[in-house]
Amino acid sequence: MIHSAEEFIALRDSDNKEEYDRSAFEEAPLAVWRDLIQRYPDYRRWVAHNKTVPVEILAELCNYGPDIRQFVATKRRLSRELFILLSQDPAATVRQSIAANKKTPLDILQSLAKDEDADIADSATRNAGKRSCGANGLLSARK
Repeated sequence: MIHSAEEFIALRDSDNKEEYDRSAFEEAPLAVWRDLIQRYPDYRRWVAHNKTVPVEILAELCNYGPDIRQFVATKRRLSRELFILLSQDPAATVRQSIAANKKTPLDILQSLAKDEDADIADSATRNAGKRSCGANGLLSARK
């Protein structure tokens, strides 16, 4: 368990692979994640990168710039509400990450298949097409 923001930063910046990996795989209390987000903006994306970060913290990270939201959009453990929020993001890079996310619900992919950005629409269509159901409906919905 990571016990402080400073410990997380030391692990993340370490040249030792075992320590570096701890920053990506170990849990931390909510207070530590919040402290990192508030006091160390340069580490927000690394908070999102952590495999154990709670959805509650991912939601808080959505209050920051498109580069941070894009990192959040790549996570597979998002709540439905976050998938919806990020699929409607003004930044195309964020919507693109949701369109490519393997866990994005099919109905959200259907909406993204109609995105004004052709790359996002194509990515959503391809992502849905890799799944066993719903691909035909998406392809016809795009036309």
